[in-house]
Amino acid sequence: MALDQTLLERAGRRGERWLRLYRWSPHCLSFGRHERAARRYDRERITAAGLDVVRRPTGGRAVWHAGELTYAVAMPAADLSGIRAAYLEIHRMLLDALGALGADASLAAESPATGVDAGACFARPVGGEILVGGRKVVGSAQVRESGGLLQHGSILLRDDQAMVRAVTRGDAPPDGSAPLEGLLGRLLPPTEVAAAIAGAAATRWTGDWTARGAEAEVLDLAQRHRARFASEDWTWRA
Repeated sequence: MALDQTLLERAGRRGERWLRLYRWSPHCLSFGRHERAARRYDRERITAAGLDVVRRPTGGRAVWHAGELTYAVAMPAADLSGIRAAYLEIHRMLLDALGALGADASLAAESPATGVDAGACFARPVGGEILVGGRKVVGSAQVRESGGLLQHGSILLRDDQAMVRAVTRGDAPPDGSAPLEGLLGRLLPPTEVAAAIAGAAATRWTGDWTARGAEAEVLDLAQRHRARFASEDWTWRA
């Protein structure tokens, strides 16, 4: 999360554009920026299960990061106009990538947005989210700060989101997630999915693209944010 926050800052201050693709080790439960985590999720149950937990800089609702691939797009906010336009444009890029993988993906019809107390991110789709066979396969959230835009999300490959429901207090909506491997009937190596997304982004968003690992300068700048994202006050705020 510290790295994504750093890319958001560089996008706003330097006009840079980044596509970051990564997985989580160990597996982790992430809360949305505005979720009332301490009220909604059972901290004792999470601790007893030995789950790692973090709060994202973006909004949205809880996600279980296990058999999935996470994407992050950071760019100047002015590049993609308003929040909704940017959300849809990034999802259309992901539609191109999923199509290259053989998925018949589409965008959910417009519907009222759900609040952060409406259950897990994958409990139900809302307008503009990515569906395959009517099931939600990508959950995304966005934030804008100081002229920069960060949108990141989880692309379900193998695991569902039952873990979120298992640690939710009281009644929780059924898990509505649909891992791509089950829908396509084949294994999807994360490297194959990452290559498809990188290719779709380079095709849809023209310009010079350079594949690279995390640069020393970016890693150094990210250290400034580590304390915030490691803080239990931040993670478990009501």
